[in-house]
Amino acid sequence: MTYIVGEACIKCKYTDCVEVCPVDCFYEGENMLVIHPDECIDCGVCEPECPADAIKPDTEPGLEKWLELNAKYAAEWPNITVKKDPLPEAEKFDGMADKFANHFSPEPGEGD
Repeated sequence: MTYIVGEACIKCKYTDCVEVCPVDCFYEGENMLVIHPDECIDCGVCEPECPADAIKPDTEPGLEKWLELNAKYAAEWPNITVKKDPLPEAEKFDGMADKFANHFSPEPGEGD
């Protein structure tokens, strides 16, 4: 098992989770974070830290697409280990449906 970051993170990008991760397995895209599934030690400390409820165990049904997306972009995006401010529009997009289809960006973030 590993944890993944899902659609709820898009356009919010809260980084409370990276601060508590003991193995620094978060990677930053332009408008979301992902978890490297091979680096995650399944401790779960990040899950309750996410204000958008975007972090889930990959054992939940229907998350296969998100596991693949996390693995793909963790290999391409820079590592992030320190908390940053959320995106300016985070409150507006928190809880919005269909964010992947309408707002996902494959572009990398800045990292640390």
